Amino acid sequence: MLKTTLKATIVLLLLLITSATIQAENHPTEVNSDELYNPVPAIMHHISDAHEWHLWGEGEGSVTIPLPVILYTEGNLDIFMSSDFNHGHLAVVKGNRVYSIDSHSNITESSGLKPLDLSITKNVASMLLALVVLLILFVGAGFKSKKNKGSPNGLLSFIEPLVLFVRDDIIKPNVGTNYKKFLPYLLTLFFFILINNLLGLLPGSANVTGNIAITLVLSFITLLVTNFSANKSYWGHIFNPPGVPLALMPIMIPIEIVGIFTKPFALMIRLFANISAGHIIILSLISLIFMAQSGLGNGGAFGVAPVSVIFVLFMYLIEVLVAFLQAYIFTLLTSLFIGLATVEKH
Repeated sequence: MLKTTLKATIVLLLLLITSATIQAENHPTEVNSDELYNPVPAIMHHISDAHEWHLWGEGEGSVTIPLPVILYTEGNLDIFMSSDFNHGHLAVVKGNRVYSIDSHSNITESSGLKPLDLSITKNVASMLLALVVLLILFVGAGFKSKKNKGSPNGLLSFIEPLVLFVRDDIIKPNVGTNYKKFLPYLLTLFFFILINNLLGLLPGSANVTGNIAITLVLSFITLLVTNFSANKSYWGHIFNPPGVPLALMPIMIPIEIVGIFTKPFALMIRLFANISAGHIIILSLISLIFMAQSGLGNGGAFGVAPVSVIFVLFMYLIEVLVAFLQAYIFTLLTSLFIGLATVEKH
């Protein structure tokens, strides 16, 4: 078993090294020999949202999946595909309205108006893909659990222990006796983050949980669930902190109110920063090959590629762990916040 795993790892490393060096050799370098390749635009393009799903290549030779653009302008709903923008160089004419898109995927109308953008962007498409994956996994596991009379096997043997772990080791101890009320939300939260984290590690994928808008919405939902479920004891600790002298009340009450918002804010930043950092590190390590090629030629690329690919493989394994860990931490802290808001006064 060990020999088979070692052989598979060596083959994978060789394939990655070969692929990376070939890409470096074919990568168009439009810089002078004394100027290094700048990886920042490519990295920022990857971790940002877009109106098209870019897979590989640059310019006219790039391979992309066009996505629906849905714009609401002055009472008019315009729907067309992102391919109509022709890589951002041409505008799209709909009736008497002309739209253009800039390098940051911001769409404007020729009159200067910024339409309401309801488009299916790359992140939205990735979330829909995650939804399909979740439905396949859990609907399939649900049907199998009804038919299964013995110990779980196949897909169910992976899903059931994970669900039980989230329920018994994360939600139940932190929420308390009323955990069943919040179980659907917290389980959905855990697996939504986990699936999107794992999908984000695939080549050409979207950076969903590394988008601060997504983590903002998740944290805002946690804020609403926590505070709308809170009991009198929770609000009593906010507006009448026990054991605090009356002279300190004007200081403590604002601090407690600010604490209501800082807890979900920390959730938002933690998930966004950790996932984005992992993507940036992996892409930076790959970019070392292109930087070596632009500065030292193809020989430099072949020299750097093995070391770069080994570190990338190591980071990928770390990121798989981080994918599970961030889903665990977000669900754990959300459960803890809900538990603190709903616990009965002793």
